[in-house]
Amino acid sequence: MEKPWKCRDCEKGFNYPSDLDIHRHTHTGERLFTCSVCGKGFAKKSTLQTHQRIHTEERPFTCSVCGKGFTQSSTLLKHKNIHNDMKPFKCSECEKTFKIRCEMVRHQCAHTWERPFTCTECGKGFT
Repeated sequence: MEKPWKCRDCEKGFNYPSDLDIHRHTHTGERLFTCSVCGKGFAKKSTLQTHQRIHTEERPFTCSVCGKGFTQSSTLLKHKNIHNDMKPFKCSECEKTFKIRCEMVRHQCAHTWERPFTCTECGKGFT
């Protein structure tokens, strides 16, 4: 379906002009929605609402297997991989597979010897 409302900065398309208006704040840096607890600003109301769950400890998305709660549905979906045998993330160097993407990324540092995190005290690098 053609999205007639285009952002002139990134060419992303939208179905409604109001969605484009909200999106444009991501380019301007304008933060229209502010957290009443910590003062952090957000371009979208929905992002503020998700953020506020940090303060309320609300976790509306619950794993049906273990009962663990999450603030976002996307985090719940990623979590569900630990309960099954699926390992959708594969290392391009050695073909080892992982349930979670960040574990694969951390593993790949072993192949490159990359140490992107450095201790400010001693200068030692870590994966």
